[in-house]
Amino acid sequence: MATILYQDQFIDRAQAKVDIEDRGYQFGDGIYEAMMVYSGKIFLLEPHLKRLERSARELSLTLPYSIEHLADNIKKLIELNQLEDGVVYFQITRGAAPRQHFFPEHTPPVITGSVSSKVRDLSKRPKGIKAVLAEDIRWLRCDIKTLNLLGNVLAKQKAHSVSAGEAILHRGETVTEGSSSNVFIAKAGELVTHPADHLILNGITRLFVLDLAKQLDIPVSEREFTLEELLHADEVFITSTSNEVKPVLQIDDQLINAGEPGALSKKLIAAFDAEVERIRTQTVS
Repeated sequence: MATILYQDQFIDRAQAKVDIEDRGYQFGDGIYEAMMVYSGKIFLLEPHLKRLERSARELSLTLPYSIEHLADNIKKLIELNQLEDGVVYFQITRGAAPRQHFFPEHTPPVITGSVSSKVRDLSKRPKGIKAVLAEDIRWLRCDIKTLNLLGNVLAKQKAHSVSAGEAILHRGETVTEGSSSNVFIAKAGELVTHPADHLILNGITRLFVLDLAKQLDIPVSEREFTLEELLHADEVFITSTSNEVKPVLQIDDQLINAGEPGALSKKLIAAFDAEVERIRTQTVS
C-alpha cells in the first residue's frame, strides 16, 4: 500500500519522514485509531472518530483540521490504495519541537495515516485462542487511546512467547482487559465485562458487542470481576477491531468450556458477521 496520508497531503510512502524531535517519537505524545475496512467501506467510522476527539481533549491536543475533513481524507486514502479488506491506521502527534517535557507553544500537530490489506479468514475463528495472564502494569489513564503502549507490548510479547493469542491483564485479583482487546466472560447466561472507567480502553468493538447483546436480549453486567471468576467462567471471549469477537478457549493451563466456544459467543459472532455482510452490500451514497 504505497500511498500514505501526511498532514493534508497524499504522498508515496518512500517520501514520508518523521522529524527526530517529533513528540510522538520521543514521548509517545499523541493519539491514534485503527479501523477495519470491509469491501472498501469503513466499519464503525463515526464512533472511532468520536473517541479520537475525546482522546485529543483529554491530552489538550488540537486536531490539525476538522473531524469531517479527516473522515474525507481517510476515505480518500482507502480509495487511492484500492483497499478492499484491511485496516486503516492514523495517528496525530503534538508535533515537532525542541525536547522538553511540558507542552510546546504554537507547534502544529502532525497527522499520518496508512492502510494495510487483511483478508477476513473466518475458518480459524471457531478454534478460538489461548491466552495467558499478565499483571497490568500500565498507567492509570488507559481510557485514552495514546501512543504509549509499552506496557501493552510487554504483555503481548509474553503471550507471543508461548504461542498464545492474547494476554489477559489483571490488577491484583481484578481482571481489566487484554493487551489489545476487551475481555468478556459469560456465567449462567449473563455477560460480564469491566466497566468503562480509567482502567480500560472503551473499545469500539466492545460497545458494538454490548449493543448486539441488547438486541439479542442477552443480559450484561458492566462490573469488575476476579481472576477466579475468569478461570471458572462458562465462556470467555475478547473483542477488538482486528479480532472482532474471538473465543478464548484456554487461559494458561486452564481450559474454558472444555476448550470449545460457548453458545453466547457463537450467537454474538453470528450477529457480528451479519452486520459485516450488511456493510459489504450497503450502497454508498
